[in-house]
Amino acid sequence: MLQPSEVLIAGVDEAGRGPLAGPVVAAAVILPQQYTLKGLTDSKKLSAATRAELETKIKQQAVCWAVGEASAAEIDQINILQASLLAMRRAVAALSLQPSMALVDGNRSPNLPMPDQCIIKGDLTEPAISAASILAKQARDAMLLELDSEYPVYGFAQHKAYPTKMHLQALAAHGPCAVHRRSFKPVALSMK
Repeated sequence: MLQPSEVLIAGVDEAGRGPLAGPVVAAAVILPQQYTLKGLTDSKKLSAATRAELETKIKQQAVCWAVGEASAAEIDQINILQASLLAMRRAVAALSLQPSMALVDGNRSPNLPMPDQCIIKGDLTEPAISAASILAKQARDAMLLELDSEYPVYGFAQHKAYPTKMHLQALAAHGPCAVHRRSFKPVALSMK
């Protein structure tokens, strides 16, 4: 329950900068000052089962939360860093309440309409950023499962589009699909 005097601070993080396909996804989360979530940390340090459990709890306890994304085509057009910052801006803009400040994972400000503070490895130290990290990862993984059913030859469900041996072999055999990031070297090489 939001208290009238409560300052709204959003944690912001992204998932999916390294994969060769699919969108980069960001989440913004405003936690209440009195939240009871235990185990929040960088989503990459959590098992899939723990992430799923925390995702449910975050969505139940958050004052509000939202997800934003930038497509593979946008990544190719503006580069992965700019696309990540764009996804962060979209996530913050989609929040049902405007935060007075944002805590952003990393060292680059996404140029938000409110003050922000960039925190390197913030997903390890700031609970709201950790929560955003988890929601972004969960949302992106769900998108990759859907893409796996559309493009089954690539094995997106297994590797989430990261450049694994399996994925690179599929790229070599089939070439890129519509959601591959053509500006990424392994994808560009597969088109020659």
